[in-house]
Amino acid sequence: MRILLVGWSSPLHGESTAGDVLATQAVAERLRADGHEVDEAWSPAMHLAYGPRGGLLYDELDPQAYSTVVWVCGPVAGPRVVEFHERFAHARRLAVGVSVLDPADPAVTGFDVVVPRDAPGRDPQRDLAARPVLDGLDVLGVFLTHGQGEYGTRRRHEEVTKVLGDWLGGLDVARLELETRLDPRDWRMPATAEQVLAIVARLDVVVTTRLHGMVLALRSGVPALAVDPVAGGGKVTAQARAWGWPCVLTAEGLDAAALDEQLAWCRSGSGRAAARSAQEVAATAGGEQLDALVRALGAAAGE
Repeated sequence: MRILLVGWSSPLHGESTAGDVLATQAVAERLRADGHEVDEAWSPAMHLAYGPRGGLLYDELDPQAYSTVVWVCGPVAGPRVVEFHERFAHARRLAVGVSVLDPADPAVTGFDVVVPRDAPGRDPQRDLAARPVLDGLDVLGVFLTHGQGEYGTRRRHEEVTKVLGDWLGGLDVARLELETRLDPRDWRMPATAEQVLAIVARLDVVVTTRLHGMVLALRSGVPALAVDPVAGGGKVTAQARAWGWPCVLTAEGLDAAALDEQLAWCRSGSGRAAARSAQEVAATAGGEQLDALVRALGAAAGE
């Protein structure tokens, strides 16, 4: 039996969540283990991620090719689910891992079988999204700067950000857009430097066009892929030289191939060892500047 799996991640204007996808994967794994052939249908946006893994475009598949269709996860309510029933009226339709709000809703009664995670008068069941066992992905923290008008015509920030954005979007990693800027008035921003460091310490790699993105990564023992957005090199390049950090790219000729190569090094044993070595000397960073300041203060006081 060939079975089609659909859900809220399938229609053009449906809402896609990580929970929907994980629940679909849990159903697919179990059905395949039981000997069924399974297809998964996705919206155009989600097909960008899951099409390369064999997923189908929901709007372009032939409904007549399936005699059994399973709706996975989410609430079974509203016009999207009713449209699903109309499109697959010829097929046996089941729902699993769903929330039933109104058992008399046509969106619910249109199914031949409903196996809910929660429904009126029934004990709730643990959600399917908890089930799949997946390989862990690296977590990349991304610190970008968009200002620095002091560099004038040497600024290449917009071009560099565009190349980085296109490249990051194609990586199979967990991406976090982060800020070194602090604002205690906005919960979406870090309020203290300690909060930023707590996040950085939990990352696998930092990708940054900010000087302090690189510095905070290295003091935390996290490899940093630094890109200097200033033509001819600015403070990011200078800081990389001060740390002896080799993973820094320039704005000139920046492309995906160069970024791939540097990211591979950051994720390698050599890259991680280099970051740990940088962390070991972080406590003495800036010592010469502080000594010079103390001498200058002493001279000013006549010592």
